[in-house]
Amino acid sequence: MRVLMVSDVYFPRVNGVSTSIETFRRTLAGQGVEVDLVVPRYGDEAEEAGITRVAGRSVPGDREDRLVGWRAMHRTVLEAAADCDLIHIQTPFVAHYAGLNAARKLGLPVVATYHTLFEEYLGHYAPWLPGGWLKAQARAFSRRQCNDLDAVIVPSTAMRSRLEEYGVSKPLHVLPTGIPLAQFAQGDGAAFRERFGIPAKRPLALFVGRVAHEKNIGFLLQAMTHVRLMCPQALLIVAGEGPAMADLKQQVKHLGLCEHVRFIGYLDRQQGLPDCYAAADAFVFASRTETQGLVLLEAMAAGLPVIALAEMGTVDILAPGRGAFVPPADPKSFGDTLGHFLCHPQAWVHLRAEAPVYAQEWSDAAMAQRLALLYRELIGLKIASESACTAAV
Repeated sequence: MRVLMVSDVYFPRVNGVSTSIETFRRTLAGQGVEVDLVVPRYGDEAEEAGITRVAGRSVPGDREDRLVGWRAMHRTVLEAAADCDLIHIQTPFVAHYAGLNAARKLGLPVVATYHTLFEEYLGHYAPWLPGGWLKAQARAFSRRQCNDLDAVIVPSTAMRSRLEEYGVSKPLHVLPTGIPLAQFAQGDGAAFRERFGIPAKRPLALFVGRVAHEKNIGFLLQAMTHVRLMCPQALLIVAGEGPAMADLKQQVKHLGLCEHVRFIGYLDRQQGLPDCYAAADAFVFASRTETQGLVLLEAMAAGLPVIALAEMGTVDILAPGRGAFVPPADPKSFGDTLGHFLCHPQAWVHLRAEAPVYAQEWSDAAMAQRLALLYRELIGLKIASESACTAAV
């Protein structure tokens, strides 16, 4: 089986969509599925078998992303899909329409993964527009796109429920991205601490992700004002980059947290990120718009206890007995919980034991097997539909 994945974003742009695409592309090979990609060109990326890059221009106000050319994307996707059995769309911008166009012209089944809950994000990027109007537009846009497909993949049950509320009538399949467990279980925490000059015994909390307003990192900074009262040596590491960096650094100064918060940018996923997880004492997360929360599972796979808010997609992950603790959603309660955790690590040792055991349920191999079965089902339904139409004629 040959599948074409189409996306407006991919590495070297680091985010959850890029990670999901690469994880499935790698593990689907073990299920007899060959995956080709059509993705943006960001610079002078080396040629790689199975990956076709389309030139574009920078998105205004966002140097990390690219807006690919409409005609170039449509032409490239149509050519790349000629030998494929199914098209899998990963983003709702130019790639969506190029993938849908190719599927219709070639008579191929087409599925999309709905990664991002846009109604919760737009207010951060267009604050001058009425919030209610923005949300209504996002819902209508998503409903139209999803109902043009043969099926929609969502990373969590919360996302499925939200799309059902939008009026999406096409089949919705809950299928999270899996985690390469072995990769995150072999980090060198001591090497990470030495590299960044962090004493071996200093209590360390960690956030990994895009430094964007919707990640609610400001909430974590407010919580740290309470953590430091209980645990004066506590340090919060923020690993990632993004458009909220300047605002958050200013907030750190305003709160007097310069000795308690450090921004370290993106880390190499092969070694730097596993080392970072291994170095930390707790993983913290406060996003209220997350569709899955891959980083929570990465942390758990590394044996790192998680302290997080259970909102949207993270609800499927966070529960008692799963290596996590869910404090109330206010900075003081969150900070008091984290402070107690960092001051009394032995009282929470059971979470370190639970986390990697629970992460096994989310392995990349298991999720790839489920996705391959869905592909085969959709291809079979397309063939059956075409046969029925031929017989009717």
